[in-house]
Amino acid sequence: MRIFLIGLIGSGKTTLGKKLAEALKVPFIDLDEYIVRKELKSVSEIFADKGEGYFREKEAKYLREICNLKDGVIATGGGAACFHDNMTVMNVSGITIFLDVPLETLTDRLWHQPQREQRPMIAGKTKDELGKFLEELYAKRISFYKEAKLIFKGNDISADQILYLLDELD
Repeated sequence: MRIFLIGLIGSGKTTLGKKLAEALKVPFIDLDEYIVRKELKSVSEIFADKGEGYFREKEAKYLREICNLKDGVIATGGGAACFHDNMTVMNVSGITIFLDVPLETLTDRLWHQPQREQRPMIAGKTKDELGKFLEELYAKRISFYKEAKLIFKGNDISADQILYLLDELD
């Protein structure tokens, strides 16, 4: 089983992904961490040195590499679903799950996150700017996210909820 978690920054893809992978006894892969290992630079450094276009090309390349794995839970970056036909690639390769968390919740989570300044898309923003940014980002990306095979909405999406629905699909 290959599961791709998609959604905006702060939606819980990594946290839920680790729990799902443990419960399913499959590997967990964070796509951004995979890129960092391959490129030998942080995501922030890649954005600063080469720009978003370069990052999105590498993201697509490494996503396709990951798709060759047999099983696993993959937490994608927030924009991965929106570029280079990645959503189609993920839907063909496994089960895509959109974590649709309310914007107010995302704003609060990200505002209180210690590593906020290491995230190139939100670094340096005030809380109001962060909320507005997330609202605009959601509007741009929702059409891609809605292509997911499963959509979970809410503030507190749990691994158990996802596991239950996955079990029902079998």
